[in-house]
Amino acid sequence: MTENPTGDELLTVGAASSLIGVSVRTLHHWDHVGLVSPSGRTSTGYRLYSADDVARIHRVLVYRELGFSLAEVGEILDDPSVNGSAHLERQRELLAERIDHLQQMVCAVDQMMEAQAMNKKLTPQEQSEIFGQDWNPEYQREAEERWGDTDQWEQSQRRAATMSKEDWRRIKADGDRLNQELAQAARDGVEPGTDQANQLAERHRESIARFYDCTHSMHVLLAGMYTQDPRFTEYYETLEPGLADWLYRAVAENARVHGVNPDTATWE
Repeated sequence: MTENPTGDELLTVGAASSLIGVSVRTLHHWDHVGLVSPSGRTSTGYRLYSADDVARIHRVLVYRELGFSLAEVGEILDDPSVNGSAHLERQRELLAERIDHLQQMVCAVDQMMEAQAMNKKLTPQEQSEIFGQDWNPEYQREAEERWGDTDQWEQSQRRAATMSKEDWRRIKADGDRLNQELAQAARDGVEPGTDQANQLAERHRESIARFYDCTHSMHVLLAGMYTQDPRFTEYYETLEPGLADWLYRAVAENARVHGVNPDTATWE
């Protein structure tokens, strides 16, 4: 850490990264695209971040959490008609709306997990009441029609029937955590085929394998569906723009490592 001529404390990129919880690579990228450029440089050219720079980084993170792209965040933050206080007020409103929506979804998932644990099948009306606009009873019927005659469907139904409410809570938490890590990897520019991307792809396959034996060849076909079915694509896009495509490429490259040609993958 150092000080600028006004006496304000300046942080190196490493210190700013540790303090805020974003990678040095991300800060370098944001500087490169002009989203957050540090206020100072050392005599040797290293980046130095002021308190105002750190505040801007936090605003970027909030807008990113709300689903805005980097380009949109830049336009919002650089709008001369909006000051810092107005940004904070708007961010608070958007976060409050998202928190309310997520809380409703948590309650809905809790009720569905409880019904599953009790081996109770909810009617379409009950499902719609719980999930509201985010639930379509056709999804479950479509899945059964599509895979109901496969060994994997039968296996998944047997395994699901043995899961307790706590099992479902743990699965939900693990899935949320993995999705956030996938989104962060795509956001940070992790290339499919690298060790980090392969490890994440393998964890994704293993999360599916909790329900049925999912081979690397099957995994490729499932990941391809994420880019072909707009409902899956939309879900992953809400986590990180371009995530559905990134995940498919990560899964495909991981399959190659395990001897599967993704271009000729089959359901076996």
